[in-house]
Amino acid sequence: MAIQFADRMDGVEDSFIREILKVTENPEIISFAGGLPNPALFPVEQVAVAAEKVIREQGSCVLQYATTEGYLPLREYIANRYQEKSGLEIDPSEILIVNGSQQGIDLVSKILLNKGDKVLIEEPGYLGAIQAISLYQPQFLSASLLNDGIDLQQVERILKNHSIKLMYSVPNFQNPAGITYSREKRTGLANLLKVYGVHLLEDNPYGDLRFSGENLPPIKSTLKELGILLGSFSKVTVPGIRLGWVCADSEIMRKIKVVKQAADLHSNYMAQRILYQYLVDNDLDEHVSKINQAYKKQKECMVACMEQSFPESVTFTRPEGGMFLWGELPERFSTFELFEKAIKKNVAFVPGRAFHLDGKGDNTFRLNFSNSNEELIKKGIACLADVIKEYLAEK
Repeated sequence: MAIQFADRMDGVEDSFIREILKVTENPEIISFAGGLPNPALFPVEQVAVAAEKVIREQGSCVLQYATTEGYLPLREYIANRYQEKSGLEIDPSEILIVNGSQQGIDLVSKILLNKGDKVLIEEPGYLGAIQAISLYQPQFLSASLLNDGIDLQQVERILKNHSIKLMYSVPNFQNPAGITYSREKRTGLANLLKVYGVHLLEDNPYGDLRFSGENLPPIKSTLKELGILLGSFSKVTVPGIRLGWVCADSEIMRKIKVVKQAADLHSNYMAQRILYQYLVDNDLDEHVSKINQAYKKQKECMVACMEQSFPESVTFTRPEGGMFLWGELPERFSTFELFEKAIKKNVAFVPGRAFHLDGKGDNTFRLNFSNSNEELIKKGIACLADVIKEYLAEK
């Protein structure tokens, strides 16, 4: 007998990237496909010390149930860091700990979106967000990303002609494109969203991973109560703890807390306590600096190899931070076809169509530089360059 699934499951498919990663499990494959931090940089010993200290000294407490909002000292740490890094004054009561910022996307979508509501996203856009938001059956509209951020003319045109309920954006080292919104684009977008009363879900998992250029304030600093911030510890400590946070004004936070309670009561309390102990005992900025030094070298290595070996007709971004860069073949070529050829040569990437709506972006692709050492980058890019040249010549 056929299972009658809920209507919201119609058209919701497995993550394309997750399916690609299954193919890359072969150890012979050099993979630039995943969005993975480099495990060589995980603070293994420091986390082990923090875990032992917490369990031995506070075991009966940390093994108990806890509040939905999350461990207060951890939320205070996050609020203080906002003040220190961007001058943004956030009360700890406006922060809720979630199971990675991915859960934050789900919870915010759950409280704001009805079936058929219109959501504005970047294009190309983060596939995980598109997948999470899709479960609430909205209508997506998209505005293109330029080198300095989203196309504000397109945004204004969309806002004038459609009743947009929510916008989702990754302003820092965007996934997949690697671009960062300029100061002017941040201010311009905030002003437009204010005029039309649209909430912005501002996802910032990569913000600390800056190699060059100036740190820029969150769009929420201009947007105020219409801004909802997402953050994550996955990229700057360890991803396996799956801890992130939502930052929103009190009215929105009350609703988020209700749906969080319904989903899982609270995020892993022991992990929160261990993470906080690690943060107290160690200098996070020093650790982030080590990550950035390593990622900068890896990014520069990848860019240099691509500049040297890729055909001139293939263009790509040169990000100031983060984990990804974005490439384009000439219009008439397909990176799905290229992927099939590349995987036979034991090198993998993500075809860009997955990050677009309506099957666009067939000539685009994403490369991850954070999870490969320089030796593998040189070998993998050289192989990919040969595959690209062969493919372009065939057409």
